[in-house]
Amino acid sequence: MRPLNFRTLDLNLLRVFDTVMAEGNLTRSAAVLAMTQPAVSHALRRLHNAVGEALFVRSPHGMTPTPRAVALWPQVRTALGSLQQALAPQHFDPCHDAISFRLAMVDATAVLLMPGLVRAIEEQRALVNLRVLPLATRDPRPLLERGEADLAVGHFPDAVAAIDAAGAASTLRRLRLYDTRYVCVMRADHPLAQAPLTLEAYCEAHHLLVSFSGRAHGFIDQALAQLGRRRRIVLTVNQFFVAGEVVSSSDLLTILPLSFLAATGNRHALAVRELPFAVQRVHVDLLWHLRQSTHPGHVWLRELIQRTADQADGNCTDTLNPPSDSER
Repeated sequence: MRPLNFRTLDLNLLRVFDTVMAEGNLTRSAAVLAMTQPAVSHALRRLHNAVGEALFVRSPHGMTPTPRAVALWPQVRTALGSLQQALAPQHFDPCHDAISFRLAMVDATAVLLMPGLVRAIEEQRALVNLRVLPLATRDPRPLLERGEADLAVGHFPDAVAAIDAAGAASTLRRLRLYDTRYVCVMRADHPLAQAPLTLEAYCEAHHLLVSFSGRAHGFIDQALAQLGRRRRIVLTVNQFFVAGEVVSSSDLLTILPLSFLAATGNRHALAVRELPFAVQRVHVDLLWHLRQSTHPGHVWLRELIQRTADQADGNCTDTLNPPSDSER
């Protein structure tokens, strides 16, 4: 790989590179750049020659970036964004600029955040439309990479670990919104609601599992396996709200994020107990793609979501009411 002569580099090629990285397709990139597709292809060839190696390869799904392109893009995107803000700063007025956003999140997160978010949008009289996309996975990175979602909100441990490990080279960005923890939930008059929950009683009970993928095995089962224990899962659903409804009228136990309880609408019908074994805390993060980091409308929405999350988290208690003396 020969060294790049930056003094002779046509900086317009970097704009083409940035657009193709963002769009992943020559036809869409040409439309965004107001260029012909052959002109975009020619610009990429010039950039390949300047860099000394190919930055994209054609694939059935469009233009696939090489590892060198993936490593370069965060720096190029940041530099172009800084130049644009300095020379032609963008402006976003939520009251006059109509814009739509797609947010990927599970029902528990949506129930907690969306009322406050919609309230804030209406108070500002913002011309913003939101579309909540359901999540069937703990990893929203493909949705964000393909541009099928603008933001993802939730507990994404694997995705967050990968983003942090990649550092500045990652094409995704994240923001921690709040933390909570999982608790055991049952109907208020359940026999196990009359005393602190023991491991023996928990394992002997029947359970409902919330699984976005539909797999009848979760992290709770992994934690129990490490203790040499197991549980009987009677029902698997893919929504926390459904879980709350079912356990309020059955003998099943389930696991819910503590911050979600107030949003179930039937908190009075539920009893909550600490789990009799250790599990990971729930870290709720906001994830987005680098291509939208500096978009003023996107920045506005991220800030609004952060403020809404702060308020929602402040309204959620992180302590449990223990059984009364008469229940012990």
